[in-house]
Order: sequence, then structure tokens, then C-alpha cells
Amino acid sequence: MTQLSSAPWLQTPAIQQVFDVVEQDGDRAMAVGGAIRNTLLGLPVADVDIATTALPGQVAARAGANGLKVVPTGIDHGTVTVISEGMAYEVTTLRQDVETYGRQARVVFGTSWIDDARRRDFTLNALYVDRHGEIYDPLGGLEDCLARRVRFIGDSGERIREDYLRILRFFRIHAAYGLGAPDPAGLSACIRERDGLRHLSAERIGVEMKKLVCAPLATDCLSLMEDSGLLEITTGGVSRIADFRALRSLDDVAEETRKPALGFAVLSGFVDEDLDRIADRFRLSNAERKRMHGALAAAKDLSAGGDDPQVYRLLYRHGRESFIDGLLAVWAQARAGGTSAQREPVFSAALEQGRDLDIPVFPLKGADLMAAGLPAGPKIGETLKRLEDEWLDSRFSLSREEILARM
Repeated sequence: MTQLSSAPWLQTPAIQQVFDVVEQDGDRAMAVGGAIRNTLLGLPVADVDIATTALPGQVAARAGANGLKVVPTGIDHGTVTVISEGMAYEVTTLRQDVETYGRQARVVFGTSWIDDARRRDFTLNALYVDRHGEIYDPLGGLEDCLARRVRFIGDSGERIREDYLRILRFFRIHAAYGLGAPDPAGLSACIRERDGLRHLSAERIGVEMKKLVCAPLATDCLSLMEDSGLLEITTGGVSRIADFRALRSLDDVAEETRKPALGFAVLSGFVDEDLDRIADRFRLSNAERKRMHGALAAAKDLSAGGDDPQVYRLLYRHGRESFIDGLLAVWAQARAGGTSAQREPVFSAALEQGRDLDIPVFPLKGADLMAAGLPAGPKIGETLKRLEDEWLDSRFSLSREEILARM
């Protein structure tokens, strides 16, 4: 395939309008990177980036003069976001690294497409396509992309030293788009330069790791990272690769297996302190932190129940999301330990119940007991808990009146 003229995203009036306003006075513009890669691989395209010979000020002026909204998202670095028919396109001027200091590369704007390509990370991300669908492949990225081969541009070690996050990107991109074993030269360079991971910010590491753990080849890549001494540097602790592999073996059973919070909980969550370490280390959101703790708590209660998952009780106590996460974690541990064969039907039935059962609200409060004649005091709480337990044992079947009758 040498052109992408039939790509749906390239045929839209929205992107063609962006090309119209940018390509003036002899300037050129081409889509670049992920949109081309994903189209070639038959994968969804979430957004489209555009590279151009026009300077950022010119892009902004031309877009504004034609009624398009402009957001100066990174104008000092050459990037302007142009909104066309509700779609956002990041338009970036061609660049060339003059000097590099880790992430602090000194960049100058230019008009050379090959110089712009050389400053990118992997060959399969250095593909361009013009408004008509014609592909420009300055560095052999097309062949690599079609072969699902993730290969650094130029010298692997030099590219990594420019930005050590590229170590994680190497594994993450391979986990998402690669096929077979990673590129040997790239892998060797990642191992040699692994200490550079210690100097990265938590936010940047977290962004890559959240994408990595839910990618198709996450298990193989994380296993390789562990064997190479990279994973412990990244997570700051010991990992349970076997449990994580077993979790991802349940991908066809439940979509939750690809949620980053559950993945981290199974990979690194021996105790609550581990989860807090991961949440801090990756700068996870409060919701993600809460989900990890919920999964671990539900998993502990499920494990304590033995072969009886006590679905009604634990679903009520933990909520649907935590119950399902915890069930999948216990299921994964059983598979990893080789003890799941006879329990698979039990796990499967519990998962179905966990999805389908309604979770009612306990129909009594302390005021109801006092209204029924029970004096105020510690006895209220004790009685309320006993009645709630009996209601749970009945699988929510006892009515309010029947519960009061047991008081």
C-alpha cells in the first residue's frame, strides 16, 4: 500500500479545510504519525496531527482569517491547534534538533521533511501523507509499520539519551502495535540506558505505563522488562508477572482486565501500601487509587470465602465495580497457581451474577428501630448490624416488615 486516499479521516471536509488554509503561499502540509500508522494497521484513528512548512504564526493567522478557531497550545514549540467543524488538529511546523539536553532539545523551525522525520522516535511514527493520500516515507517506516516492527530512528542509544522516556515508549509501542520479539538493537539500548528511567517525572512514567498495561502484548513486554531489570526501576517494587499474565488471559471474559487500575493492582498489589506506592509513583488519579484499593479489598474477602464467592453479600459490601475487579483478581491468581480448573464454572457464574444482580439499599435505619420501641443506645447499632446480616443471608429477599419482625 503506497497511498491512503480512501482513509475516512482524510476524506472529511474538516481536515481538507485545514489543508486549504495552511497550504498557502507555497507552504505544504501533511498528516504525520499515529493516524497513518493506525490506518495502515487497520486500527482506529483517534486524532490526526499535521506537519507543515508554515510557521506557527502563519498557521494561526491563516486559520483565523478563514473563520477557524485557533488555540496556541504550544506555539513556542511550533504547535497550533486548529478547530475545524468541531475537530481539533494539532498543526506543527517542521523542526530540527540543533542541540539536545535530554528533553531540553534546542529546536529550530525548518522546511526539511527528512530533518523533521529524523528527530522523531520510531520509524513507524515517521510516516507522512498528503491531502490526497500519497505517503511520504523518508526513513523506511512503511516497511517497518506493515511488519509491525518498532525500530528506533538512527542510533538507538542516542535517541534514548535525548529522552529516557523513549525506553518506556519502546515497550509501550511494541505492546500496542508490535509483532513477535522486540527489535534487538532497540532492546539492547533500553537495557544499557535503563538507569535513565530514574530521572523521569512520575507523571510521564504514569502516562506510558497506563497505556502499556492495557495493550495487547502487555504481558510479554512487562515480562521482558522484568527480566531486563527495567520493571523494578519503573514500579519501585516486586511484580507478579504470572498473576498479570493470568489476568490478561481473561480478556475474552471481561473487558475490565484491560483497565489500568486493575492491571496495576494485580501486577503490584500485594498489600495496600503497594497500591499507594504505585498510585504515588505514577501520579494516578484519586479514582484510580480508590479502584485499586477496592479491588484488593474485594479480592481478600473473596479469597476468604473459599469455594463460595458469597456474591450477594460481597456485591452489597463492595459495590459492583470492586466486586468484579476483585473476582477477576482472584480468578487470575487461581489460574496462575494452577488451581482454577474446578473453580472456573464458579468464577464464571459469580461474574454473571455480579453483572446482573441489582444491589438494593438496606430498608431500615436506626430511627426505624427506635420507632419500633428499641431504646436509643449501643443496642441500636448492634441490632441494625444483625438484621442487615440476616437480610444479606436471605439474598435481599426479606421485606422491611419481615426484618422488623425479627427485631
